[in-house]
Amino acid sequence: MKERFDYGQNPDKTEGGELISSYGCDHMTADAEFLLSKAKYKAATDREQRRDADVLCYQIRQSFKPGEITPEEANRIGYETAMRWTKGKYAFFVATHTDKAHIHNHIYYNSTSLDCTRKFRDFIGSGRAVRRLSDRICLENDLSVITNPKLHSKGRFLHYGAWLGTERQPPYKEQLRLAINEALAKRPADFDAFLRLMEASGFTVKHGRGGTISFLVPGQERATRLRASTLGDGYDPEDIKTVIAGERPIPEQPVPAPAAPRRVNLIVDIQERLRSGKGAAYARWAKVYNLKQMAAALQFMQEQNITEYDQLSAKAEDAVSRFHSLTEQLRRTEADLSTTSELMGAVVRYAKTRPVFDGYKAAKYSRKYLAEHEAELADYRAAKATMGELLGGEKLPKMAELKEKRRQLAARKKALYTEYRSAQEEMRQAVAVKANIDHLLGVTDGQRKKEQER
Repeated sequence: MKERFDYGQNPDKTEGGELISSYGCDHMTADAEFLLSKAKYKAATDREQRRDADVLCYQIRQSFKPGEITPEEANRIGYETAMRWTKGKYAFFVATHTDKAHIHNHIYYNSTSLDCTRKFRDFIGSGRAVRRLSDRICLENDLSVITNPKLHSKGRFLHYGAWLGTERQPPYKEQLRLAINEALAKRPADFDAFLRLMEASGFTVKHGRGGTISFLVPGQERATRLRASTLGDGYDPEDIKTVIAGERPIPEQPVPAPAAPRRVNLIVDIQERLRSGKGAAYARWAKVYNLKQMAAALQFMQEQNITEYDQLSAKAEDAVSRFHSLTEQLRRTEADLSTTSELMGAVVRYAKTRPVFDGYKAAKYSRKYLAEHEAELADYRAAKATMGELLGGEKLPKMAELKEKRRQLAARKKALYTEYRSAQEEMRQAVAVKANIDHLLGVTDGQRKKEQER
């Protein structure tokens, strides 16, 4: 295999206009090189996968918002994504396409490592993991990401355009107002003609008590009543009749003001640190470090739907409280399990040595018998003392009950430990993000100054 690690700032450009960069291979002969590495893997490890289960290479597709990035920058980001995903252990090449409105990358990486000693193993949740990595890198480069993407677990998959179109469908009330305005623009002769136009456009008309009129928008479960309090000024039945009579204009469609994007700006002033004489190398390190911290924090807050600092603080506190609560539950469960296991062991030792004690008692506590069975009698006394201490005056349960209790406690410990590890990871992430936010916003520095003033 060619040892080619050539991501340059000038990736190759094909006749079709696509950009290609590569690592550990030549994109022109990548298929042959990947096959060769598989043969080397078999020779080095004497292992070979089934033909139907073998994978030559894996593909990652990475798209960007139209007009937000250049092909060269997209290729660089794709290369960085591939390098961080494979950790530099697998050859890959990145093809950047510009034939669509959105620039996108196709990343192909070898299933066999560069040293031909191991295979890349796909794992459960790998799709989500590579998406999070791609989002992280995009955030580091101030690019848009899709927040809360829909995961298709059932039914057919939708292409991105169809999925985005569904997401952008206006609310039912807005659809109804638009349809009413369109029907009125056709100048119906009377109110009944207006209702027929609404039905012709796909809306179901429902007549209620007292002459009330409601419309059912296609796909809607509950009908929307025709009245101003629901649809806005100008949408009462009397208002509609007045428009039909030509006595007032068609009501204007209210235009909702676009919600201002709520972003958390986490920027560290590196210039301030430069004044301390750290130098250009430190500036480069600090810039990359802070960009990565900012991207990680923003990604966490987007996934948790956090937009305010107080929400982040509450999230961190809740995560810490949950972790400590589970730690205490796990500690108590482990203590109960240890006590039950110790009691069971003491019962078994007691049962084994009780006949020896009965013989000692029958021998009227003979010194000769004691000398012959001193070890067994010592075990008997120790087991009895342990049982008395653990039971605390309570009645000794049956062995079957003790076994069932131990089984339940072991199952509870296993379940708690799984939850405990999840809570531990959640706490570490939340606390780390909050610490980074505090640092980036200067909260930590302010607290330190207050402490020094005190």
